[in-house]
Amino acid sequence: MTKPPHLALIGAGITGTTLSIALTRCGISHTLYEQSPHATELGAGLGFGPNAARAMKIIDRELSEVFERVCTPRDLRGAGVTTTSSTTTTTKDCEEGNGTGDGEKGGKGEGGGEDGKKGKLWIEFLDGTSDVDVRELEPAFRVFARYPVGHGAVHRARWLEVLMRMVPEGVVKFGKRLEGIDQSGEKVVLRFEDGTKAEADAVVGCDGVKSKVREVLVGGGGMQGAKCGYSGKYAYRCMIPMQRAVEEIGRARASVSSLWMGHGRHILTFPVGRPGPDQLLNLVAFVTDSNESWPSQDARGFTLPATREDALHDFEQGGFSKTWGLFDLANDPLPSFYSGRILVIGDAAHASTPHHGSGAGFCMEDVAVLSCLLEEQTQDVNGDPTNGLEAVFAAFDASRRERDQWLVQSSRRAADLYEWRLPNTGKEYFEDMRKDIEERQAVCWGVDLDKVVLEAKADLRRRRGAEMKG
Repeated sequence: MTKPPHLALIGAGITGTTLSIALTRCGISHTLYEQSPHATELGAGLGFGPNAARAMKIIDRELSEVFERVCTPRDLRGAGVTTTSSTTTTTKDCEEGNGTGDGEKGGKGEGGGEDGKKGKLWIEFLDGTSDVDVRELEPAFRVFARYPVGHGAVHRARWLEVLMRMVPEGVVKFGKRLEGIDQSGEKVVLRFEDGTKAEADAVVGCDGVKSKVREVLVGGGGMQGAKCGYSGKYAYRCMIPMQRAVEEIGRARASVSSLWMGHGRHILTFPVGRPGPDQLLNLVAFVTDSNESWPSQDARGFTLPATREDALHDFEQGGFSKTWGLFDLANDPLPSFYSGRILVIGDAAHASTPHHGSGAGFCMEDVAVLSCLLEEQTQDVNGDPTNGLEAVFAAFDASRRERDQWLVQSSRRAADLYEWRLPNTGKEYFEDMRKDIEERQAVCWGVDLDKVVLEAKADLRRRRGAEMKG
């Protein structure tokens, strides 16, 4: 057996640190390079659906257990109340299939409908153009998740701190901004802006929306997929102490994930963290831009300062410090997630808008599949491990690219649905909208990840066999 390979991971965000945890469990040598001088993430809410829960169990049992201890409870949240009026549905009602809500009409493993089986409330959709007081406003419709676990959320920056504590000491190298990659020799050589170099058998880019690895992979900044494009939407966002949110909109509404629909704009709120004095309400206000391009030319920042006047104009409220441009790869998808011994995963491979609440979950799926393939490969290496890694990357690409790129496209469509920009949307079509949303969320959440992993491993074995015969 040849010496196991050493991998270079680029980007110590949520995806990179989670992959490091997975590789540590598998006993795979690696170094994690991060351009920032220390671990850093934006202080926003991060949601994980049932698919992410399954992925975490595959990645590392301890990781899964830690997440369940810190995330928003995966039940109906709050004190068992899911709406605000005379048709209030209790936690018990919803879990027993009573009242309004969690039937089989959505199909494909997703809840929804009027008469169905058990489900966990995911979100309530409301008419954001209504004049009814927010404490009294009835949901236009609800979407449920018919799985053993529902949707959980964490504070992004705090979750990264938790992940970093699970990465072995000495694995992360901070202050390493990637400048270039050369894979022409026996080893892959990484060059950093501080003038240093490093070697590895392969590189995995986990460096997010503004990925340098992706740019190198496609052959330069002007090639297809090198840069993310402006989605035509921007957002304001903030985190509100839960107690203040309760005072403003009531506990019933603050404790439930809610989406206010409207013409060309929508607002999303959901609780973050465990109930208690530190719990927060994440608020994101989305706007469809009248401009086709983002005004900032700074490649390292997709944000602009937000003024009170901006927010008042868009939403008749203030309190936001920045305007966030939403960028993705919808218009310029990667033709492949790998080239030789360079691979991209997560947002680096399939940057998406957040309108399905599944971007982070798909990143976890990527990590689960890749780590299982790498573990399979290192347990039975025949011949040059470099060739084995290329087979791993090819199997990963075949397993993940179609699904990951579906999310990018579907997320854009979901936003236009929430903002009544598509045919058969708006107040007269709430039932049609509910069915559409449920079917798409079912694709996000209903994946049989164990089956996906088994199929990817079988594909890897076929590719390795072909290499040996060749």
